[in-house]
Amino acid sequence: MKFDNLWYDKHPLALALAPLSWLFCVIVGVRRLAYKQGLLTRHHAPVPVIVVGNITVGGTGKTPLVLWLAQFLKQHGFKPGIISRGYGGRAKKWPQLVHANSEPHLVGDEPVLLARHSGCPVAVAPHRLKAVQSLLENNDCNLIISDDGLQHYALHREIEIAVVDEIRRYGNRRSLPAGPLREPVSRLEEVDFIVTKSRKSQANPLLNETGFITTTNRYPVKLGSTDTMPSRDSICRIHPKAFSMLYYTKPLRRVIDDNVSQPLPTLRDHTVHAIAGIGHPAPFFNCLRENGLKLHCHEFPDHHHYCQTDIQFDDNLPVIMTEKDAVKCKPIAGPQHWYLPIEARLPARFGERLLELLS
Repeated sequence: MKFDNLWYDKHPLALALAPLSWLFCVIVGVRRLAYKQGLLTRHHAPVPVIVVGNITVGGTGKTPLVLWLAQFLKQHGFKPGIISRGYGGRAKKWPQLVHANSEPHLVGDEPVLLARHSGCPVAVAPHRLKAVQSLLENNDCNLIISDDGLQHYALHREIEIAVVDEIRRYGNRRSLPAGPLREPVSRLEEVDFIVTKSRKSQANPLLNETGFITTTNRYPVKLGSTDTMPSRDSICRIHPKAFSMLYYTKPLRRVIDDNVSQPLPTLRDHTVHAIAGIGHPAPFFNCLRENGLKLHCHEFPDHHHYCQTDIQFDDNLPVIMTEKDAVKCKPIAGPQHWYLPIEARLPARFGERLLELLS
């Protein structure tokens, strides 16, 4: 059984797992209180830390936002470095400094992607403070961006940014393991920014001309499979710290040679293989379909370690994958393999507010 069926649908097993969810909530609450009361040590980095995370399990679009932040901050005179847990990496020693040519199976796929496209130094370690120390010892950084780590309270942060999937939101609103929540939805009231992700091709009824999330809808709003009225802790209300992040697709690039590209519409009405090993692959597949492609979909677990049989097929059809998958598939790819880059964009007011907080 896929967890999506349990967490984002009305599944009877969710009710059976409710006692474990209550226990999880108690543990999360006690742990957070211990950090607030100083019973557990919170370490301060010598430079400001911005944490980009989420309150749910699975992909919500953190990595594109981290890339946007890195570029924006560099344009405004900062020298950011990026830290990550290195999830999926199998290195025997931590921390690890990540470079554009680092091996994804050692340090994780997302850190390599960040190193290739951010132009910033990147360090990974399960203990974020060790990643910070390694980054600062080896690079001239005056600000740290943490890719994920909203729940890593051992590292003090100046700014918290929570990313929320515009469509799936909080699923059944239950905590792990009965639902996707790492922390209660009320946690969003404490962060500095709430960023929701949308694609450019989608009309966003919650976005007004200022870039704020807002709504005049007085009818129930779909949250996963559960209809509920907008509540105090819902993003579906006027909220001065909520912004919409739009995804823009860029031309396809050949996995084995980034210099070779082709516009996605050139494959309209063509049949292709679509590969995705990410937290929530449906938007990727839908994007290809909306551009007129006919798909043979191949879905893999997030952070999947690919082998050649995963991406080679007994035909001459093009194969399209996500950029995160391309990082891992380059050594085993051929000329028929392409990836679809995406770019995140945020409203000007988001950047202005970010600079205000940093000053």
